[in-house]
Amino acid sequence: MTDLQLGINLWSQATTWPEMRDAAIRCDRLGYDSLWTWDHLYAIFGDPDQPIFEGWSTLAAWAEATERIRLGLMVGAIPFRNPGLVAKIVATLDHISGGRAILGLGGAWFALEHRAHGIDFGRSVGERLDWLDEAVAACRTLLDGGSVTSPPDGHYRFDDLHHAPRPIQAHLPIMIGGSGRKKTLRTLARYGDEWNGFGTPDEMAEQVEVIAAHGRDAGRDTAAIRRTINIWTVIRDDPAEARRVWAAQMAHNTMPLEDSLETDTRPMLGTVDQVADLLRRYVAAGIPGAIVELPAPYDVETIERLIGEVKPLVDAG
Repeated sequence: MTDLQLGINLWSQATTWPEMRDAAIRCDRLGYDSLWTWDHLYAIFGDPDQPIFEGWSTLAAWAEATERIRLGLMVGAIPFRNPGLVAKIVATLDHISGGRAILGLGGAWFALEHRAHGIDFGRSVGERLDWLDEAVAACRTLLDGGSVTSPPDGHYRFDDLHHAPRPIQAHLPIMIGGSGRKKTLRTLARYGDEWNGFGTPDEMAEQVEVIAAHGRDAGRDTAAIRRTINIWTVIRDDPAEARRVWAAQMAHNTMPLEDSLETDTRPMLGTVDQVADLLRRYVAAGIPGAIVELPAPYDVETIERLIGEVKPLVDAG
């Protein structure tokens, strides 16, 4: 038997706060494991000037509106904030939510929002991933009750930094998002508790082996890291109707339909059986969980059928 872990990531662009709040409450009541939103300041699909909500304040409001679902950013952009401040924010969220916070972190990629806000984007992806590694290490130490002082050659300038109160959770989990084999997955193997990646089942199985190899280099067993695949889906009895719903969502987000049809597995527009078959393939590849991204307007039928019909089929094997 499988116990498929399901999370929902609500796109924070082209929506309203009541829609985000109501969808979060629905996911909580239906029994989803986790609830996520982006950490972006400009819309990332379609017109960047579409309305979009900030991530951490959204999570704090969700914490008050929900009861049991875990909460995180998919994923926090390292250049946006000093990681000492991030550790303080997520510890505060953990108290607001009664111990349900997850610290999602990643290297960031959207240059436009950094340039517009005057935020240092670094000289390269590699440099930002070096910042990520340093930041994640500092957050892990702070959340576990330790003190951090930066080395002379570090990017940050922490000076005997320590925090109180500690999170409610004895070990607040850190989620790393991304699939970069050399640096991102190495940081995950060193410090991470959860991982959200993307790719085909075969590609994800290969990345699991890369994570394990980085873990061996770091002297850490990575088998306990929660592994999830990032997918997009619309569930309908007729795949043609699922595609029509997705096309309407993309139009609402000002994104050309063709640009959203990335691979055979993202988006997965089909029946309960088709989506369950896809998720079984990921489970067989060593990925026992999925985080499903939902664009606005949020599709209630997909939210309900994914956990109510797809999950039981996958769990049954």
